[in-house]
Amino acid sequence: MQDNNRRKFIRQSLTTVAGLAAATLPSKISAAPGTYATPDTTGKRRKEPGRTATIRFSVIGLNHGHIYGQTEAVIRGGGELVSFYAKEPDLAAAYAKRYPQARLASSEKEILEDDTIKLVVSASIPADRAPLGIRVMKHGKDFMVDKPGITTLEQLAEARKVQKETKRIYSIMYSERFENKATVKAGELVKAGAIGQVIQTIGLGPHRLNLKSRPEWFFDKKFFGGILCDIGSHQFDQFLFFTGSTKADVVASQTGNVHYPQYPAFEDFGDVTVRGNGGSGYIRVDWFTPDGLKTWGDGRLTILGTDGYIEIRKNIDIGGRDGGNHLFLVDQKETRYIDCSQEPLPFGEQLVNDVLNRTETAMTQEHCFLATELALKAQKHAQKLELKK
Repeated sequence: MQDNNRRKFIRQSLTTVAGLAAATLPSKISAAPGTYATPDTTGKRRKEPGRTATIRFSVIGLNHGHIYGQTEAVIRGGGELVSFYAKEPDLAAAYAKRYPQARLASSEKEILEDDTIKLVVSASIPADRAPLGIRVMKHGKDFMVDKPGITTLEQLAEARKVQKETKRIYSIMYSERFENKATVKAGELVKAGAIGQVIQTIGLGPHRLNLKSRPEWFFDKKFFGGILCDIGSHQFDQFLFFTGSTKADVVASQTGNVHYPQYPAFEDFGDVTVRGNGGSGYIRVDWFTPDGLKTWGDGRLTILGTDGYIEIRKNIDIGGRDGGNHLFLVDQKETRYIDCSQEPLPFGEQLVNDVLNRTETAMTQEHCFLATELALKAQKHAQKLELKK
């Protein structure tokens, strides 16, 4: 029963995420590996010559629907998907239907020992991701994994050790930044000085629970690491990125299970105050998105600067505008709304170039690990939130 429920949930997740990815990607993505077109900022599609694949990559682990967005990002960036492996036949069949150019490997070992594969991408069960990434790096390959990429401080220490020894890339796909066009645009604006020096970020990550479709393991922290480790990891990444912090500490954190006593190992709410050498931040994540909302969560990010502020409404504007990727900019002269739905997403190409050139343009390794470290420390030291009944 547990296995059937888990597979039902994953199939539904894959279908949903695949649909969302198709809706947000350029309409002229070719099935041929590495060919794509990107939109420009004017809203008109900018045609580009077919991008010849520059690296070969494989996928191991299809246990979350984010694998589709991860795969598309690497293909857009010039990666050629050549193989994949999953233990579950139904998940493998769904992935093969989406990517017929990729062959189903007979085992994880087959991929790890293929010297032509330069990058392995994964969205396995969270607790299994770091051990897989360590095996990947020891086989001389780079690794890009769904968040949370690491679920314990012990895993983090080992991943850091092996990464330093092997000099391979351990990249975590913080999709709320890398795959959200309004957030990408905000990064460009902040870098250009549109709001002055950043003082604080406020990141809100509400999610819909979809209780009936979740497998049993979803409600056990030993599998997903806890709410701050899991969905909170996005917010720590954005805090570090927008404040430019290279050092940071968790000031206070709390987590709670205020509404689902039938799942004692689950957490439905968490928040954190964090302080870095480039600014401060507040984070709130929860599983309380009501069914009346037209998307899975009203994710928002506010970036406060000395000369203005930016608010991003990532998935929906409850004020009435259609779709997602809404950005509001307030400075000393005016208040502006920017529709970011046609902005390009550079992460995939940057990561592929980093694999080729041994650079850190997509994300520095220290940033990747520091965002995870903050999430894990906030999770470990969180006070328990209990509400009066």
